[in-house]
Amino acid sequence: QVQLVESGGGLVQPGGSLRLSCAASGFTIYAVGWYRQALGKQRELVASISGGDSTNYADFVKGRFTISRDNAKTTVFLQMNSLKPEDTAVYYCNADLYRGYDVIFGSWGQGTQVTVSS
Repeated sequence: QVQLVESGGGLVQPGGSLRLSCAASGFTIYAVGWYRQALGKQRELVASISGGDSTNYADFVKGRFTISRDNAKTTVFLQMNSLKPEDTAVYYCNADLYRGYDVIFGSWGQGTQVTVSS
């Protein structure tokens, strides 16, 4: 059974930093998109990393957030700097995973709350 677990969320002051992790249990991560959903709003793509390690960012986080992965390709990170109150949301990772010939597309984690407030 696939298990994706996000961690690293919390309460931080404006201008602060957090590092989110998305860890896969039992599978290797091929590609990941980090999404966020603020209260009352639609879920939106924040950043993504492809199987070839190409990265893309939403305009509203460019220059502030960085997506990366570990060498084992079991964890993807989202480094968030210069956080703003409007970054407050539940952050989710969505991953394409593989283990041998088994491939799972679009697996979601449970989300981690990020709150930016003074």
